[in-house]
Amino acid sequence: MTAETLPSDVTIHPIPAFTDNYIWCIHNNTNAIVVDPGDAEPVLSYLNTKGLTLSAVLITHHHQDHTGGISKLATAVPDLPIIGPRGNHIRGITKSVAQGDTVSLPILNLSFQVMEVPGHTLDHIAFFGHGALFCGDTLFSAGCGRLFEGSPEQMYHSLNKLKRLPDSTIVYCTHEYTQANVKFALAVEPDNKALNSYADWVAEKRSQNLPTLPSNLKEQKNINPFLRAHELSVKTTAEAYCENKLVDDVAVFAAVRRWKDEF
Repeated sequence: MTAETLPSDVTIHPIPAFTDNYIWCIHNNTNAIVVDPGDAEPVLSYLNTKGLTLSAVLITHHHQDHTGGISKLATAVPDLPIIGPRGNHIRGITKSVAQGDTVSLPILNLSFQVMEVPGHTLDHIAFFGHGALFCGDTLFSAGCGRLFEGSPEQMYHSLNKLKRLPDSTIVYCTHEYTQANVKFALAVEPDNKALNSYADWVAEKRSQNLPTLPSNLKEQKNINPFLRAHELSVKTTAEAYCENKLVDDVAVFAAVRRWKDEF
């Protein structure tokens, strides 16, 4: 039952946490689901302010800034469903899911498909449904996650999996990294008109301390160098950076990722 759009009564709100995290809160003004609660306090505060009942938690991967609030939320809400990657390595998960599983959340009339997207971590998953993608630290606006555990090839294939979703997909990632990512993307593709235009929009948003997220997949395909390894413009600057010929798109992606790490 993965509908094209969210039910009309459902809203997705970013709850800021730490210095640059967003904990996404999906709610219908009565019940709420949160994604990657690294800190319970801002979640409980938002729920209290809005009069919302927490009904489930979705987890994309094991990093502490995505899981640190689990214990306190589970204490605050008895029998709270906490859905996340398989492996029994994340304390508090009550239901493990894997590639191809469906997560049904009838209290909000929602259903998400689970996608395994290793690269940033080996356990990383994403949730897709109703035209919305919750992708944790795999895909950022104008960027992608660091390769802490996976290989460049794994991350490249994970991003390609996300690229095959509809262009209209709204992308909810979990960090406000956009301005720094855009700065690097412009080093890779200085003549990319869509990227230059996007950079201006991002600068305006951040000058007002407003979120640059969510984005959408069509936009990301036009501006994100990590989704553009097949483009000659990206290949050319990547080869100049590493002073070497790059034999295929995976090699281009790996070079761009290494370049970003050193940028």
